[in-house]
Amino acid sequence: MTVGLLLLRILLATLLFGHALQKLRGWFGGAGPAGTGAVFERWGFVPGARMAVTAGLAELVGAASIALGLLTPGGCAIVVGTMTVAAVATSAQGFWAQRGGCELPFWYGAVAAVLGITGPGAYSVDDALGLPWASGNGWGAAGLALGLLASTVPLISRSRVLRTRQAGERGEPDPAVES
Repeated sequence: MTVGLLLLRILLATLLFGHALQKLRGWFGGAGPAGTGAVFERWGFVPGARMAVTAGLAELVGAASIALGLLTPGGCAIVVGTMTVAAVATSAQGFWAQRGGCELPFWYGAVAAVLGITGPGAYSVDDALGLPWASGNGWGAAGLALGLLASTVPLISRSRVLRTRQAGERGEPDPAVES
């Protein structure tokens, strides 16, 4: 199981690293901050480029934490929160990735949640330092809850942007402005 956890951590971290660099640098076929920011704007995350950089940096930090097995519940919480936001934003296209759905962020977030709950295993910095969450326990569940809670902030903001946008398309007064 120890080697399996290490392999799972390295694979997830590698994919998250690439995913982040698509946003931050335009590598691996990504659109960089400007292009990804335009997509984020369409999804209701404004300002889009800043939100894309924030998401990319969160993915890098989460990937590093997971790869090293260092402060694992926190790194997994970051990934769970970021991927929850991404999954909600892409869920309108359904589940499967070939249609732009939420399959990929759902999977990355689910794997991070499992790693957070299970712990990073013996081949980790957490274990080498004797940290209490190296073998799982309640720390991972707390990290999962924290990640989900943190995802509510950008999702509430997005919801307000989308409501305002829809009201403007219907020619109604801006619901964000009190009369």
